[in-house]
Amino acid sequence: MSKPTPISGFPEWTPAQRMIEQFVLDRIRDTFELYGFAPLETRSVEPLDQLLRKGETSKEVYLLRRLQADAEGPAGDDALGLHFDLTVPFARYVLENAGKLQFPFRRYQIQKVWRGERPQEGRYREFLQADIDIVDRDTLPAHFEAEMPLVIGDALRSLPIPPVRIQVNNRKICEGFYRGIGLTDPESALRAVDKLDKIGPAKVVELLAETAGASEAQAKACLSLAEISAPDASFADAVRALGVSHPLLDEGVDELVAVVETAAAHSPGLCVADLRIARGLDYYTGTVYETQLVGYERFGSVCSGGRYDNLASSGAARFPGVGISIGVTRLLGLLFGADALSVSRSVPTCVLVAVIAEEQRAASNAVADALRSRGVPTEVSPSAAKFGKQIRYAERRGIPYVWFPGAEGAADEVKDIRSGEQVAAAAGEWTPPRADLRPLIGQG
Repeated sequence: MSKPTPISGFPEWTPAQRMIEQFVLDRIRDTFELYGFAPLETRSVEPLDQLLRKGETSKEVYLLRRLQADAEGPAGDDALGLHFDLTVPFARYVLENAGKLQFPFRRYQIQKVWRGERPQEGRYREFLQADIDIVDRDTLPAHFEAEMPLVIGDALRSLPIPPVRIQVNNRKICEGFYRGIGLTDPESALRAVDKLDKIGPAKVVELLAETAGASEAQAKACLSLAEISAPDASFADAVRALGVSHPLLDEGVDELVAVVETAAAHSPGLCVADLRIARGLDYYTGTVYETQLVGYERFGSVCSGGRYDNLASSGAARFPGVGISIGVTRLLGLLFGADALSVSRSVPTCVLVAVIAEEQRAASNAVADALRSRGVPTEVSPSAAKFGKQIRYAERRGIPYVWFPGAEGAADEVKDIRSGEQVAAAAGEWTPPRADLRPLIGQG
């Protein structure tokens, strides 16, 4: 077999990086559960008509097809695609299982998703997301929109990463403002403003004219709204100072004030109202969120989401919701690329049990069993080489302790190969220092 060619956009972490990822996932999962979110996993595929129902996603969806068609196989397989986020499949799940769920339904979901993007630093074609959503039947109180940043703030603050800043806006502000200045296609205006960071103000003005029918004055008004940013509720005064009036605008301002003030009471500095944040997906209808990693702002958001009212609906049944998603692979990829995360050793093993001779391997296995039964990660030396070689094996793998079974009735001994200290020990009693029990994850 010739040497394989790597496929871009499908990251494969090293074992050390994977341990960091597992640590991150455990911390995120713990925080989600502290807030009462229950775990859920949905299938990887959805019907194409569902995946393409909302938002500009058709160029990003991967199809699921068999190489050779099976005339007797299940119908409709050629109309399936891999999910590009976890919100659309979650909405479908709610509709299918509404009779079994208790509302408001709070769930978290940590799964791979697939998106046909151009691979680059921080952007992948296969990546892991960690989502939370709250859905209710018929109506969803706005206070749930204020809860989302609190959960994410606590989850990310529990990790050894740079601080984050959650930028929040409300689509009602944008839509109400656009309608208030006379634009009749607010959705196109939203999509144009959402590209502000990518193409700049001049191009956005052109795009507003082309897609939303905006005059030069209307386009400049849109940019004036997008320029408003504040770490507190003072953004509301700046919006009102623009002199535009619309009931939807007022409703959105009130809701965003509640989000910003709730976040400030819980964690000062966590949230900032930024009215250029629009989010490109069409299904958002209220508060929207984007999260920047301080020092990595040029890479864009690492955690995004928003309020949606019409994504989960069928006939008279309607299940509005709000959700937010941490791009776990994106976050880690950026930090790995900057060597900003470290792990104290590249294997979980805390103790290597030496083997005196192959015919005595059973004794070493018994020591390992005793240590493992007490929660100490342990492996047995792969060979009965000279002790010096077994110690060097442990050093290469970053294992801090080597255990020497006692010969001919002598007491066992354990050696800290970093300090050279060696003491008598019993496998049923000895415990390593807490800092050595598991690999430690830290910054840089």
